[in-house]
Amino acid sequence: MSQSVLKAPAGKVPGVAQRNRPGAGERFARGVEAGWRPVALLVACLAAWWIIAEAELVEPYLVPSPAATLNVLTGKAGYLWQHTWVTTYETLLGFVIAGAVGVFAAVVMVYSSTVEKTLYPILLFAQVVPKIAIAPLFVVWLGFGITPKILIAVLIAFFPVVISMVTGLKAVDPEMLQLSATMGAKPWQTFAKIRFPASLPHLFSGLKVAVTLAVTGAVVGEFVGANEGLGYVILQANGNIDTPMLFAGLLVMSLIGVVLFVLVEIAEKLLLPWHAGRRDAGVTTSY
Repeated sequence: MSQSVLKAPAGKVPGVAQRNRPGAGERFARGVEAGWRPVALLVACLAAWWIIAEAELVEPYLVPSPAATLNVLTGKAGYLWQHTWVTTYETLLGFVIAGAVGVFAAVVMVYSSTVEKTLYPILLFAQVVPKIAIAPLFVVWLGFGITPKILIAVLIAFFPVVISMVTGLKAVDPEMLQLSATMGAKPWQTFAKIRFPASLPHLFSGLKVAVTLAVTGAVVGEFVGANEGLGYVILQANGNIDTPMLFAGLLVMSLIGVVLFVLVEIAEKLLLPWHAGRRDAGVTTSY
């Protein structure tokens, strides 16, 4: 055995990648490095918006100034918050239902080829059909309550969850499954210990897409028939040519999608610290 190896500190082997826990300063630097580009782009877009409005390159009733939009956001904060809560509630409920049903459908499809061959074409057909085209039917069948909005959110958010979960469950190394069967593990044990944990990175990728689509689904349902929600606010503002309110509603709707996306990403980081994509940033090589 070489002398360099004998003198290596306990727990470290020369030439082997070591995982170092980053300090607070390093984490802050990484956050700045990851976030300055989108912040710079956002600032540039706001500056372009302000220049266009101040120079009156476009009529004010078509593109309001940032100041006019901000006045609406602050002056009618209570009104917007009331409708924002409705849309957020519809979005969250639709997203949770889509996630639960999507995971269940994916598991059934993976474990039954007959179900997969029967259900997959129907799911694909349902995804291709424009939800805005069938939304009026839900209003006719279910009324103007909250149910049609949640149903549309579920239909739009359902497909990414199913596809990502099926991909994750099928991406498991076959040798792992063979080893599990050789050691006498039952199917449910193989699923709980191997297949489901291995599918979580794919599932979270689908959930991040689904949560943003759920916002769109809820607003689409409100466009068709509602007397509350951000979709109702945007539709009313459009009819009244109230572009400051229209822009305010669009900004709040976008903010809901961004916040929910970030929350799902935070949940992914907390639940999947072992995933390779999370570990790479904390691995260094020492010689």
